[in-house]
Amino acid sequence: MSMGGPAQVNTHQDTYRRKLSSRARIASRIRSGWSCCSDIASSVPYGLYWDLAERVRRGQIEDLRVYTIMDMSPLPFYQEDMGAQLKGFSWFSGAGARGAVNAGFGEYLPCYYRDVPALLTQYTRVDAFFAVVSPMDEQGYFSFGPVGSCTESLLKKSDRVFLQVNHNVPRALRGPLVHISQVDGLWEEAAPLPTLPPVSHNALSATIGGLVAEEIPNGATIQLGVGAIPEAITEALRSKHDLGLHTELLTDGMVDLIRCGAVTNEKKPLHTGLTVATFGLGQKVYSYIHENPAVELLPVSYVNDPAIIARHPDFVSVNAALEVDFWGQVCAESMGPAHVSGTGGQSDFVRGAISSKGGKSFIVFPSTARNGTVSRIVSQLSPGAVVSTSKNDVDYIATEYGIAKLRGQSLSQRTRALIGIAHPNFRDQLTFEAKKRNILV
Repeated sequence: MSMGGPAQVNTHQDTYRRKLSSRARIASRIRSGWSCCSDIASSVPYGLYWDLAERVRRGQIEDLRVYTIMDMSPLPFYQEDMGAQLKGFSWFSGAGARGAVNAGFGEYLPCYYRDVPALLTQYTRVDAFFAVVSPMDEQGYFSFGPVGSCTESLLKKSDRVFLQVNHNVPRALRGPLVHISQVDGLWEEAAPLPTLPPVSHNALSATIGGLVAEEIPNGATIQLGVGAIPEAITEALRSKHDLGLHTELLTDGMVDLIRCGAVTNEKKPLHTGLTVATFGLGQKVYSYIHENPAVELLPVSYVNDPAIIARHPDFVSVNAALEVDFWGQVCAESMGPAHVSGTGGQSDFVRGAISSKGGKSFIVFPSTARNGTVSRIVSQLSPGAVVSTSKNDVDYIATEYGIAKLRGQSLSQRTRALIGIAHPNFRDQLTFEAKKRNILV
């Protein structure tokens, strides 16, 4: 980008002032029948959507569709009183979308997160793209902060771009940008950025984290999911050397690994010396990526591509599950038929890791749920359960009782290995069920 002189800077500022409005006025420009989109997590301008809901309630507009990824605060289109006049469609669900989908007044769109940019481009009309950005720089550009995700595709696809300018959004030097000339309207509104809920640090998570950390060699490139176990893994990795990060989500625990020197990214064959993610969540993350050239926020279609992941030797992916059956089928997104979240990037990182030279994929979870009354290792998945990672891709399963290697193993070998890491209270029943089905004889 060329450096603009004083006259050009003034032109950008003049354009900014001309396009600057209020949130209510931006909401008044939205028309009935429009299809609107926001990107993931911190890119959602929650206040604007509540203003749109108020216009719907007053009968000023109707028949709006809104597409979201990972809602992190309440949104009106995932509430029953909006009916069909303001309807939400979720590519990956937080609590609000989950409840709406299960109650029948929200829609879930099955997908791999990696494919969302292409699905938006091919199948979704986007009349308006709403986003949250950092303040404009002297060249007239806004940063989307901790989000790469689908933003570039949305900018190309959308007929109109409306921005909330929030001074809390960090300026990412290596991430998507939008120029003031591309913007149809904007408003200034400071609001805190979303963060992940605090995790409960406990001995069980620490045990699983320690087991998995032992399997991660120095120089490995890693991807971790969210929750107590991935956080325990980051703590257990602090004594490692020359780790690399190529991950869907950048978390505060990963920033700690960078700052303590365990992550250097120097052994990565791609983006050497750089941390790569498609989005980030956490106050440490926001501080770390601000004007930091060592972090790249890239499109999810690239970051989660199994072929790109596989080009990193010793790639290790770690993701969670709700239950796993004797075949090794992993359910991570439903409780029986009840919707919970979505496939996200789990299966892509599993496939990328197992295709990496020396790579490993771990599915991790406590051996039981519901205060120890239910085994997460089961003979068969619950009726209606959604398979997130297939039996053909699954590699390692880890609980507090050990690690089971499933890839390359037969059904009976998998079953024995899984029973061996199930909670002792359920091993006899699991063995009985395996024998009843002639898996074990």
